[in-house]
Amino acid sequence: MQKMKYFLLLINAFICFNFVQSQTPWEVVADDIDPSNYYGVTVANGVIGIVSSAEPMKISDVVLNGTYDYYQRGRVSNILKTFNHLNMNLDIDRQRIEPKDIKNYKQTLNMKTAALETTFTALDKAEVKTSMMALRHLPYSAMINVEIKATKDILITPMSVIEAPVHLADVRNYYAEIDRPHVKIPLMTSVGLSPSGRIKLAASNSFIFEEDHGNEPALIHEDWDYNMHLTKFHKQLKAGETYAFSIIASTCSSEQYEDPHNEAERLSIYAMLEGKERLQKAHEAAWEELWKSNVTVEGDDDITRDIRFALYHLYSFARAGTSFSLSPMGLSGLGYNGHVFWDTELWMFPPLLMMQPEIAESLLNYRFERLEAAKQNAFAHGYKGAMFPWESAEDGSEDTPVWALTGPFEHHITGCIGWAFWKYFEVTQDQEWLEEKGYPVLKEIAVYWASRVERNGPGKYDINNVVAADEWAENVDNNAFTNAVAILSLRYATLAAAVLNKKADPDWTHVADNIPILKFADGVIKEHATYKGEEIKQADVNLLAYPLKLYTDKEQIRKDLEYYEPVMSPNGPAMGAGILSILYNRLGKADAAADVFAYSYKRNEVPPFGVISEAAGGTNPYFATGAGAMLQAVLSGFGGLDIVEDGIQQVDSTIPASWKKLIITGVGRDEKTFSVTK
Repeated sequence: MQKMKYFLLLINAFICFNFVQSQTPWEVVADDIDPSNYYGVTVANGVIGIVSSAEPMKISDVVLNGTYDYYQRGRVSNILKTFNHLNMNLDIDRQRIEPKDIKNYKQTLNMKTAALETTFTALDKAEVKTSMMALRHLPYSAMINVEIKATKDILITPMSVIEAPVHLADVRNYYAEIDRPHVKIPLMTSVGLSPSGRIKLAASNSFIFEEDHGNEPALIHEDWDYNMHLTKFHKQLKAGETYAFSIIASTCSSEQYEDPHNEAERLSIYAMLEGKERLQKAHEAAWEELWKSNVTVEGDDDITRDIRFALYHLYSFARAGTSFSLSPMGLSGLGYNGHVFWDTELWMFPPLLMMQPEIAESLLNYRFERLEAAKQNAFAHGYKGAMFPWESAEDGSEDTPVWALTGPFEHHITGCIGWAFWKYFEVTQDQEWLEEKGYPVLKEIAVYWASRVERNGPGKYDINNVVAADEWAENVDNNAFTNAVAILSLRYATLAAAVLNKKADPDWTHVADNIPILKFADGVIKEHATYKGEEIKQADVNLLAYPLKLYTDKEQIRKDLEYYEPVMSPNGPAMGAGILSILYNRLGKADAAADVFAYSYKRNEVPPFGVISEAAGGTNPYFATGAGAMLQAVLSGFGGLDIVEDGIQQVDSTIPASWKKLIITGVGRDEKTFSVTK
């Protein structure tokens, strides 16, 4: 019956959204674009996220990581959209190209090079091709390459446009040309203030022409109003002639630089003088390095593409060498205000830890830098140690809307962070990091849980009045998942102390041994003290078997799976089914694992690219949390990869019948290759 449920839901998903079948495993193609039902794909480099548009030569949003202010979302902060600095207009024979004037509109995301290519025919007079990328090696810069091929004798007028989103204040537009003997550098710049006036944002762009100095087209700057200005040029083309140029654009804020106006211009000048070929070569080399950590399914190109699409998004949304974290929607827009939840540590962190440990470290840097704020949060709630907020943004204080009880009560996030910190050490074995960053966090988390429990006798060190991982269970006692991550983070702090030859507080082990995991009479783990079998929003108890591995007994896994799978809401978020797939795999039930795996993301795809939404029928992509769960199902389910005390090992696993071989490359600190065959 359960298998039939998944089958029927997936059939409905495929009826609603059907992929183009001519794609390669490295491409995601959209060639049947309905502007009224369009959910864009994002090109990003971990700092800036640029979201595509159904309108030709436009972008819908530019999101700047780590930059927040209060606007549009009431009394909590929201990640900032900055200037749309890669927008373009195109006139042909002095007629503006509008959507009604184009044919054969097609967009292709090349995941290997992280470039979005758009092609179309304009007014039956020209073939237009653009290729847009957020430059991986230059975190604040992006580039779009443009080729226009005339099919008739025409006059083209391309325009580079910088447009300010409505929430920016005191917008100022500037234009200058820096003239040097060997080059002329045009600079179009916009500067504005965030809604509160606290943050200054700047964006600057410039043309890159292929002509020798002195032969570039004459540029015309037009300042239309305070929210938009443009630079354009005219060019006569003969039929059959192709004209190519590029636009580079940089954006930053006073969160990164004291003087973002000048810095944005410097970065644009630097990129402009690097030139198109050097920029593209360095960008592609950076992505080639990332793609050394890759997944291939021999015998199923569609699945390979889907897996790479999920990897592409996590790689795009995060970056090594930073202290930026991941929100549930990554850099794809304003979903969940760009805040950081448990989604990071429990769902997106594990696949990044396996495939890109250096990126995973950046996510932990975010938490480490906000440790003092977490300690203040614990103090405010009457506890010791560090209590991390449910929603974290810029400074690490609680940023959950007041009406949501998750803010004051969803305490399991502190345990999730402790779990992630220890898993990082297990994979990397980096004792210097453990001394400097890992143990300070683990210690304060252990102190928190030791103060958080209510000591009501042996085996009754209760954790009462919490919101469960199943968020429909509000203000309940002894939630299974909350208690489990508390137990583990107490034990991990003790282990970390031993590695560093430090004396752990013996109370940590004592408390861990006395936190209860409740059960029904038949041995099924009880979600919380008053749980009676009602529908649940998402996985809770099943997470104890994976990824927490608090227990590994197959009979217990089976019991809990059979009990909770039927009561998981079909309208819940995407991530829970990925965990069920792993558990079925570890029970040796390959068919069930394959069915649940497909169900975990296919029903959430939205047109035209198949970016995934949080829930089936949802309209808030890209749901990076769901991508993290789907990737865990691949890596730790079908791939059998397991994080253990001294790194990553492979346990027995099975792959779906349609797969010939699963190959996972670039795993862990040693960049190992693992495979599973039929």
